Amino acid sequence: MASPSIQTDTTTIAGYEIYPHIEAFPQESAQAPRPVPHPLDQLDIIEISTACKIIKEAHAKKTKFNCITLHDPPKAEYAAFKRGAAPRPVRKAFAIVLEEGTNNTSEVIVNLKTGEIEDWKDVTDVAATLTLEDLDVVEVASRKDPRVIAACAEIGITDMSKVYIDGWAIGVDKRWAFERRLQQGLVYYRNSELDNQYAHPLDISIVADTDTGEILAVDIAYVNGERTAAPLVSHNFLPDFIANGYKTDVLKPIDITQPQGVSFQVRGNELAWAGYKMHIGFNYREGIVISDVTINDPYENRERTLFNRISVVEMVVPYGNPDAPHHKKHAFDVGEYGTGLMTNSLKLGCDCKGAIHYLDAIMSTNSGQAAVLKNAICIHEEDNGILYKHTDYRDGTVVAARDRKLIISQIITAANYEYAFYHTFSLDGTYNLEIKLTGQLNTYCMGPDDVAAPYGTQVAESITAHNHQHIFCLRVDPEIDGPNNSVVQNDAVISSSPTGSAANPFGNAFYCKKTTLRTAKEGATSYCHETGRNWDIINPNVINGVAKKPIGYKIINNSCPALLAQPDAVVAKRAHFATKTLFVTPYRDHEKYPAGDYVCQSTGQMGHPFNQTMADWVERDENIENTDIVLYNQFGLTHFPRTEDFPVMPAEPVGIMIRASNFFQKNPALWVPPSTVAKDVTSRAAFAAAAKKNASSGAGACCGSKSQSHL
Repeated sequence: MASPSIQTDTTTIAGYEIYPHIEAFPQESAQAPRPVPHPLDQLDIIEISTACKIIKEAHAKKTKFNCITLHDPPKAEYAAFKRGAAPRPVRKAFAIVLEEGTNNTSEVIVNLKTGEIEDWKDVTDVAATLTLEDLDVVEVASRKDPRVIAACAEIGITDMSKVYIDGWAIGVDKRWAFERRLQQGLVYYRNSELDNQYAHPLDISIVADTDTGEILAVDIAYVNGERTAAPLVSHNFLPDFIANGYKTDVLKPIDITQPQGVSFQVRGNELAWAGYKMHIGFNYREGIVISDVTINDPYENRERTLFNRISVVEMVVPYGNPDAPHHKKHAFDVGEYGTGLMTNSLKLGCDCKGAIHYLDAIMSTNSGQAAVLKNAICIHEEDNGILYKHTDYRDGTVVAARDRKLIISQIITAANYEYAFYHTFSLDGTYNLEIKLTGQLNTYCMGPDDVAAPYGTQVAESITAHNHQHIFCLRVDPEIDGPNNSVVQNDAVISSSPTGSAANPFGNAFYCKKTTLRTAKEGATSYCHETGRNWDIINPNVINGVAKKPIGYKIINNSCPALLAQPDAVVAKRAHFATKTLFVTPYRDHEKYPAGDYVCQSTGQMGHPFNQTMADWVERDENIENTDIVLYNQFGLTHFPRTEDFPVMPAEPVGIMIRASNFFQKNPALWVPPSTVAKDVTSRAAFAAAAKKNASSGAGACCGSKSQSHL
């Protein structure tokens, strides 16, 4: 995934290296041929250039590229290739193409081996992703628009160079249909170049045509017929403003060193670590994609499959203020903007710490050029606390081993918010996705008589931040020891047998009620706090010889707030996937995005010919038992802003865990040497005799030096 070393003219824009169209690497020769990419590798610079050239030559009209990305090979074809039963899948590019200056949209598939267009499909009543280039449109156009200038002048702002506009997808605005590709602009003010604009929100919102740059509407939220004055008190947090308040002598440095190097190996985009193997991919929409996850079973001495593909395929951030323009604030950061496109270039010591391996990301610009983002993905190891431990209270014998985790991460900036994604694997076979939320609150101005409650919190003088949610969708395509899996719902329930009965004489009986989800409608289910609900992905065809139960992996997800909107609300229809904690559907090639392939301006309409959503998939009510299935797991948080979140938010974590459940014969981490095997001679007076014996032999305490064998 690292970008090739190409000696050619490039330009750097917003952290991306933009490459001119090239047809071959300058250093390529018969003696040094170009490496053959893995079938799941992202498109490289040449492949993007090739696809762009082929499409432009086939299309007479001026073309704007919304994306050029890998067209994933069909699952069956790729599986046959992995088994050695079929040739390597042909590399193909998928592009969403717009006719310049219009919203005429087409989907194109290019065969990169033959140089031919395999499919060209025009799609209607859709609006493509807003790229970073698209989101610049509203700010540039607004600063020149006489209506915007006049609206700012009414509240005393005349220097338009100090007016900043965040481009957002518009949600749904009934004033325009799909003949225009729209965006809304939220307006702020900056006293100086580095000033915190979210301390100075204005009462103006703008609607723009993304493709023509035309300002369509300047909406002002009058309160009793009056304008709301801009809050102009500064609330800054950058070093330029607050460095004098830093306490530099309180915290001592922490250095993370691995003098013998890291324990993982990276070959191209294939990663191996502590018995795991996987492929790390990346695309403009999902960002990190983890595929082909396997683990070595230390007891069966074989490689076992876990997951075909893992990625975050959608998220929704619905705001809870019903007043205009806030009713249109429900951001779908994956589908409307692209997680990959918003990714940061990571910096050692700030975003990542320790011995780091970086991977670059390669995407495309609106003109079809390759854009390389350096250090988009960070791979590193961290200590993970205790892996296992036991102290024998009779004689003080202690055994303890340290866990370790492999972290594959990226950080994105979505206007005011930052999201840090940490895909984590640990030594006991567990996968975690942790997301840390930070950045700045989306703020709004308040008049002297305004009250922030009940739909927000006043976080500073004349500034409110509205209630909102962050609901993420983790798509898991499992292969738990084979291609055919099922999902079993687990609920902890009290025995129905009454106290005093033969089945429950003391009234203390409880058990795990197991319900196999058989169809897609049954597979739409929500978390239940009262029963501690979780779900097992099982392979009903493979029985654990010890437990006498099907082998599986358990989903533990209790950070899953319900979508706080009426069932018939616009956002509830658009974000149908967020109405349940879990959806399970049968696998279909290229069916990935639960809010639709085209989320911008979507209405959630079922039966759309080019924009099927989770509601459509569930309505098919197909079999999900003992077959090839996909799980869509919703998790997140509800954010009632605090003053402590202003002017910049401390990171708040939220996550989901998937761990082995009767998959192994016993603890799969017993191969890890203990950090110590010793006698605890200090914790209890009851160990006095052992302490005397150990003292004479020189044995140390739990963390002493004797018998230590560090990882």
